[in-house]
Amino acid sequence: MNIKKPKEAVIIFQKINREMSLTKIESLITEIGESTKTPSQKSNFWTKKHSKPIALAIVIAAFNQLSGINIILYFAPRLLSMAGIEDALASSVSLGVTNLIFTFVGLWFIDRLGRKSLLYVGSLGYIISLGACAFAFLSVNDVSQMTTGLSWLVLISIMVFIASHAVGQGAVIWVFISEIFPNEHRAYGQALGSFTHWFFAALLTFLFPLAIEQIDAGYIFGFFSLMMVLQLLWVKTKVPETKGKTLEEMNELLSKTK
Repeated sequence: MNIKKPKEAVIIFQKINREMSLTKIESLITEIGESTKTPSQKSNFWTKKHSKPIALAIVIAAFNQLSGINIILYFAPRLLSMAGIEDALASSVSLGVTNLIFTFVGLWFIDRLGRKSLLYVGSLGYIISLGACAFAFLSVNDVSQMTTGLSWLVLISIMVFIASHAVGQGAVIWVFISEIFPNEHRAYGQALGSFTHWFFAALLTFLFPLAIEQIDAGYIFGFFSLMMVLQLLWVKTKVPETKGKTLEEMNELLSKTK
């Protein structure tokens, strides 16, 4: 066991794993100690063994931005103005409040429902809200023809979108990425996920002002909605549930290659 204070480790694990037996806790501490030992030669990060967590980190970070979250947050006043909202700036404040409230909701649920369950909830909320926005903008030939009903539909849909993100993808992404890499490569994995996330954020933020001048906003919302349909299928078929699993168990599960 490579744990400097094993007795203190037992006390801590008993506090955070109240249902786990002492024998199981001691076994877990031993596993952690073994996994954190400094190897004689550090293994390579870019190997087939780590291909699954690498792919999961890249895809979840890419989908996070392909939902359009940063586009909507950055350009909320402009989008709401296009939807016919008179006081778009004040309305955008309501989006920030929604984000704050539902972020706490997501944090409360993440260890109760699990990461994958929240991704399901978020994906469905994305699809419905983005689809509604696409419908509203495509229902008129010009944004100046927006009716009060369609304007409210856009505002409510964007609020649902923000809530879905805060409860789902926003709450899960960084927790999930930190749980799928072995101790030795966790820093590399989180750096990779962060780079992918902000690369797509920068790319979409650069392209959006150009795209909105040439393409109807309805088609842009439709594109983001389609991406979230793909995310839902990916979550269903590829994403493992990390709730209740130790880091060592996840390492063993994801390092298996077929």
